Amino acid sequence: MGSATREALGATRSALAGLGGSGTLATGEELFAAGRVIGDSAQLRAALSDPSADPSNKRGIVDAVFGSLGSTTRDLLGVVASNRWSNDDELLAGIEELGLRVIAGSSDAAIEAELFTFGRAVSSNAELELAVGSKLGTNEAKDTLVKTLLASSASPQTVAIVQQLVLQPRGRRIAELLRHAASIVADEAGLAIATVSTATPLGSAQLERLRAGLATTYGRDLRINQVIDPTLIGGVRVQIGDDVIDGSIASRLNELRLQLAG
Repeated sequence: MGSATREALGATRSALAGLGGSGTLATGEELFAAGRVIGDSAQLRAALSDPSADPSNKRGIVDAVFGSLGSTTRDLLGVVASNRWSNDDELLAGIEELGLRVIAGSSDAAIEAELFTFGRAVSSNAELELAVGSKLGTNEAKDTLVKTLLASSASPQTVAIVQQLVLQPRGRRIAELLRHAASIVADEAGLAIATVSTATPLGSAQLERLRAGLATTYGRDLRINQVIDPTLIGGVRVQIGDDVIDGSIASRLNELRLQLAG
């Protein structure tokens, strides 16, 4: 991520904070839809990501193209357009992140947990992963599949997020997309996500002690996602963002094998 993008993301988050929690699911869905329109138009991408263009002119483009959208959506897109981005793909990523944060703030549903559950279901079923992630499938078919899979088991917010991820993957795998989206949703709630992998399930008391210890270490509250992986044999593997704490027996055995081989 370039420095221009970091500054632009800061500006969009400040604009979102200025809404005072008035963002809605509809606003998030409109941001997603606008991002897809921009993503499908090389001309729009170039115009809105041009660092030399006058910010007021770029806001004018937003108003002209997206005049049918709600005023809140247009205002947020105007902030996106008036800032500099390192490249057009990061501009699209910025619009998607903004949509994710708006949707995260529109509901008290455990969106990140629902995204995690769906991600586990997809990663454990090669046929399903292909259906939602293949470039060969039509967007209409993917959209229908997502609605069918999630309509009765997830919040409307989660359905909208997954629809966006499968309709505009931008070269990313579905598992990566879901993890990234969940981390942004959690961050908007002031949380981090810890994926805890063990050979057998941990009890609720053990999970709470682990959560409290990690929260103290990282300086923020955590949401625990537990993964059962018999190949670990024993011990615990924890991943928080890019940090991995691997205390599994399988990892220790592998280190011992490497030492013996050396």
